[in-house]
Amino acid sequence: MDGETRLFGGQPVFLCPAEGAPIASEADAVDLIGGLWGQGADWLALPVARLGEGFLRLRTGIAGAVIQKFVTYQVRLAIVGDISMEMAGSDALRDFVRESNAGDRVWFVPDLPSLESRLSAR
Repeated sequence: MDGETRLFGGQPVFLCPAEGAPIASEADAVDLIGGLWGQGADWLALPVARLGEGFLRLRTGIAGAVIQKFVTYQVRLAIVGDISMEMAGSDALRDFVRESNAGDRVWFVPDLPSLESRLSAR
């Protein structure tokens, strides 16, 4: 699997490359999770560029289905990138991001330094 594992705040994070197949279904999520086995990572940093069409439009159900796979397989997920425009246009997405960021399984962060800072603060 392309990418690399780095320590952020003492926790291993697999950095998924921005290039590659979009994550647009539960099957895509399972394939990505399967590729993580053996990488020694507690977290997957997934660039926004890898999100499939409709992921950030919550009514499609894609985000919920994909994120549920990560939760089920106990892989923490950080979606990395600027989604401020999408959040500005959707109260539901803004609420979803806020609720996700309040937990410890799925986070939305603007960039890798923000993820590193957040993991270092744990």
